[in-house]
Amino acid sequence: MTRSLGAGTLLRTILPRASTGEQTMSSTVRYTVTDLEGLPDRLDDTRYELIDGELHVSTQPRVEHQFAAFRVARALDEWSDQSGLGLGLPAPGVIFTPEDAVAPDVVWISHARAAHGIDAGGHFSVAPELMVEVLSPGSKNQRRDRELKLKLYAREGVEEYWLVDWTSKTVDVFRRASGELRHSATLSGPDELTSPLLPGFSLPLQRLWMPVGYGS
Repeated sequence: MTRSLGAGTLLRTILPRASTGEQTMSSTVRYTVTDLEGLPDRLDDTRYELIDGELHVSTQPRVEHQFAAFRVARALDEWSDQSGLGLGLPAPGVIFTPEDAVAPDVVWISHARAAHGIDAGGHFSVAPELMVEVLSPGSKNQRRDRELKLKLYAREGVEEYWLVDWTSKTVDVFRRASGELRHSATLSGPDELTSPLLPGFSLPLQRLWMPVGYGS
């Protein structure tokens, strides 16, 4: 049975968290989008996502994460302007069901899907063809992006899923086959990101990583 909580009660259920990373609620309660509506949009730079009613709380990512996400979003936006086939967007809200609401780092959606897939609140209510997540360190982040989101995106009709790992400088590509998102390739080094969804699109992986000399 789904239980709906007020905003104050929901905030008190959130476990203490580190300055970066992600926490999952240690409870049998299943949360819904209604539970999140009363929370501030950017409380301490916190992002809330729901996957099968499980609440995931992410804090502000590292600059390497943001750099990679920006580069992917910019390349998709530029290609979309040139091709006229769709939209490349950073961190939109995507609400599939009352218990499945996520904020992927980057999406690409065709005009055909977007035309009938935006709800009254300005969120996508249909699956973009392409979802992109930039991995953050930590086992909970790995589980969320490599397992839970992979299953969710496959179930909801995403055609392609890119998992960008700035720590290993690799990108895992998953493409739809037989109703599933199956691992297609692990790109690294001089490889380039391409996609059958995006004719003529090409993004060298080397453009995704922070220049040498930045960071610790």
